[in-house]
Amino acid sequence: MTVEAEIEQKLLSAFSPMHLDVINESHQHNVAPGSESHFKVIIVSDDFIGERLIKRHRAINSLLSHELAEKIHALALHTYTQDEWQKYYADNTPLSPKCLGGGKNSS
Repeated sequence: MTVEAEIEQKLLSAFSPMHLDVINESHQHNVAPGSESHFKVIIVSDDFIGERLIKRHRAINSLLSHELAEKIHALALHTYTQDEWQKYYADNTPLSPKCLGGGKNSS
């Protein structure tokens, strides 16, 4: 099973999201082709109602602790309730920051 599939499976079972995107962004970084080390997660769940952003992120980081320790180098989290998603992002996916590290050859 791919790392992307592992992340997706765990999040689906733990949060029953209305919307979930697990996006492998490794190709945007200085890693070998086919790597699975940099991910963006966009998750919309009513489990986040009344929870501060830090608690949402801690819950996901705890759930993915093995992957974070062994497989994932970077994980961008975008966590929303259904109301937040509809209000801010239903038609626009949040962007991840550009990678500033590494020494990727631009030529």
